[in-house]
Amino acid sequence: MGRLIVISNRVSPPSDVGGGTQGGLAMALAAALREHSGVWFGWSGRTTETYTGQVGVQRAGGVTVATMDLEEQDIDEYYNGYANKTLWPLFHHRVDLTAYERSFGEGYARVNARFAETVLPLIEDGDFVWIHDYHLIPLAQELRKRGVKNRIGFFLHIPWPTRHLMTTLPRHDRLVEALFDYDLVGFQTNDSLEAFEDYVVHEAGGEVGPDHRLTAFGRTADFGAFPIGMDVTEFTAALEGETAGRELQRVQASLLGRQMIIGVDRLDYSKGLEERFLAYEQFLIDNPDMQEKVFLLQIATPSREDVEAYQEIRGRLDGESGRINGAFATVDWVPIRYVNRGYRRDQLAGFYRAAKLGLVTPLRDGMNLVAKEYVAAQDPDDPGVLILSRFAGAAEQMAEALIVNPFSREDVSEAILKGLSMPLPERRRRWESLMAGLRATDVSAWRDSFVSALMKGGPARLVAR
Repeated sequence: MGRLIVISNRVSPPSDVGGGTQGGLAMALAAALREHSGVWFGWSGRTTETYTGQVGVQRAGGVTVATMDLEEQDIDEYYNGYANKTLWPLFHHRVDLTAYERSFGEGYARVNARFAETVLPLIEDGDFVWIHDYHLIPLAQELRKRGVKNRIGFFLHIPWPTRHLMTTLPRHDRLVEALFDYDLVGFQTNDSLEAFEDYVVHEAGGEVGPDHRLTAFGRTADFGAFPIGMDVTEFTAALEGETAGRELQRVQASLLGRQMIIGVDRLDYSKGLEERFLAYEQFLIDNPDMQEKVFLLQIATPSREDVEAYQEIRGRLDGESGRINGAFATVDWVPIRYVNRGYRRDQLAGFYRAAKLGLVTPLRDGMNLVAKEYVAAQDPDDPGVLILSRFAGAAEQMAEALIVNPFSREDVSEAILKGLSMPLPERRRRWESLMAGLRATDVSAWRDSFVSALMKGGPARLVAR
């Protein structure tokens, strides 16, 4: 059995691989790499004046971590440019924010070629290669050009756009064609898989065979939905720890008999935070008797602050939260506690436990693990209620949540009232069903199902052009 080579845009620092503060995904990948004596390769996060192709290699927790540096121009064009100004907004259905600049596409192609050149000496015969996310879609194609015949898999962590939106991307066919150099491609949801198949059939003239085996561009590859889970065991253990307990007590002391609604998101336009604030305002208008009895704690961690769209969303949220607080606050109550900083997962576990409602209302999301973490953090004897956007990938698995349309203020407002007034037996029934689903589809099950599928079969299948 060959080794597993994981390739991602960024690599966790060696000191963190498998560590107690690491996210569930990184821990799951680290476990797979240890099992298969693998290598984790990616960008170091550092810049260099001139690309050299040198690899920094370290050993941590039984995992070999290999990194490369990038030039400033690479970061501007590949990362800030094509990845986060072109693909991210497009794949999240924000064509109005999508930047189509030729230099971005050139930088994206150049950096993927550099990834291939740099990782090539690390790949041995019999190894299995698992590439992650939208930054590196063409990487298998670049590796094939350099003679790599190993099994290569790809997993997309964000949604795949509808066919009509995808066709707004210049040279969209080249990006899709690059996916057919993989042996296995995984999406988060059936919705994304179906959107991809629709493109292949109607734009590429391809065919969909049994078990989602697709043929197009003269190649055949396997495609599937592999919804990612969370590390339930690790998270519930953190919930019993000193940090989570301290944060729970801290929040409970601030409740003063009020009920708390919580939202935890990266500061991103795809998360629907403006719409969430307006829906919460609608709830306060619709239910004046609930004013001073409830508040929203919204944690929004800043990200990609060099990208103009993210600067703009932060400014708008500052304005909306201030306006709503100014309109409704009293001398001893503020309706929105809006926090722009990040917290450790064990701290968040305590916050989640204290909240009667988890408000997870992205406009478009690949999965959204916050929804799952909120459920996992609840007290089995007195669980809170999850309100979940129908446009989050998690909605396919979490039907016992209150599923809402995040674009409708009234829909979310009514769900907030229903959740806050839901009888205990119904809350328990919903929570028990959701928790059983989390355990059955945790991050280890996701990892094992993908790796097992990748390791089946021979080299990349080709058909006559």
